[in-house]
Amino acid sequence: MTVTVLDAATWSARAAAHAEHADRLTAGHRARRSRHERHAIEDFLFEYYPASPAQLRRWHPGAGIALAAGADGPAPHAGWKWYATADDGTVGLDVEAFLAARGEAVRFIAGLLAATASRPAATSCFGLHEWAMVYRERPDEHRHPLPLRLGSAGTDAVVEAHRIRCTHIDAFRFFTPEAVGRNTVTPTRATQTAMEQPGCLHANMDVYKWALKLGPLVPGDLLLDCFTLAREIRTTDMRASPYDVTSYGLDPIAIETPDGKAAYVRRQREFAARSTTLRHRLLAVIGATERPPTG
Repeated sequence: MTVTVLDAATWSARAAAHAEHADRLTAGHRARRSRHERHAIEDFLFEYYPASPAQLRRWHPGAGIALAAGADGPAPHAGWKWYATADDGTVGLDVEAFLAARGEAVRFIAGLLAATASRPAATSCFGLHEWAMVYRERPDEHRHPLPLRLGSAGTDAVVEAHRIRCTHIDAFRFFTPEAVGRNTVTPTRATQTAMEQPGCLHANMDVYKWALKLGPLVPGDLLLDCFTLAREIRTTDMRASPYDVTSYGLDPIAIETPDGKAAYVRRQREFAARSTTLRHRLLAVIGATERPPTG
């Protein structure tokens, strides 16, 4: 792998700009947390996905980038896991050590990203996975502390009037028992790579999860791009859900109506295109760590 060395002024500026960008993205969440306030939409990004605001603001240069020592000595990355310091004081990611420990996970992620990116987007689910998660559920059992926009009976009627076509295991596993049999497919962990497709909002949010799991291989700008898309998708997901999100200043996407379905599909196609771009960027990061063939 070709290694590019950044001087201290360059990498220090990049690290500072990354931290400032991350702080802007997480400002609302951090302010609410200091007041012990809950947010049913944005908290998901910090509870379901394994990263805190502090972790997001930590800048990684990515594989193939080494950081030259400055006046104060080696870059702080020298004390971080998976980094190594050379005799001249430059600090870089120990790719071989990382892959030796996480190689199986990296290969799974690469296979899933490539398979998903290769498929056309299916746009006929209309976000009904969120509706199936509350189908015939008691009001005190809802996953989010928000009222249902159409009430329990109206929500159940929407589910019963549609075919459910959820291909994502990590949405399907939250379906109520009564909704499981209404899904036209049965996604499992074993079939995840074979079933995921870029029209699925949850699969596209999960691009952020895979970026996190690839850890320091992923440069900071790519990680924040994945987070930004996940946050936008999460907002759309909840606007199209059965929950009443007007308390957050958001208008619903009424997927039970023709206009609502059309609006959902427009957003779905946009997210499919953007997530596919991010998948290819992550695949390029993984590909850059592969050794060239010899002989």
